[in-house]
Amino acid sequence: METTKLLGTKIRQFRKLRGITQEQLAEASDSTGSYIGKLERGEVNVQIKTLEKIAEALDTNVFAFFDYNPYEELKSQPWIWECIHILSQQNEAGQNKAYRILKELFSSSQSELLESSSDTPDTHEE
Repeated sequence: METTKLLGTKIRQFRKLRGITQEQLAEASDSTGSYIGKLERGEVNVQIKTLEKIAEALDTNVFAFFDYNPYEELKSQPWIWECIHILSQQNEAGQNKAYRILKELFSSSQSELLESSSDTPDTHEE
């Protein structure tokens, strides 16, 4: 994902955590609601001074907007964390074995899905 979209997503997250609207954020940061909307969607670039005003309005600092963890969304999927925990307890050979098994399992299941969809008779009448 590009930087402007990531930054916009972070600003939106902070704004929603604070329970304020785009218009309220705009007013507090000497901006407009439409500009905040475009910023949150990653459609515009932001000047540092404006970003500082937005950070101040959101009671944070500019650096918090750049604290990005690509694995953050995985926290809502506990089984992924359990798999990571199990893998982390294995030596490198065990981790490689698990990787090969998973790769084979999922590449086989995708191939089977493709084959079964091509074996399905065409039910459209002409």
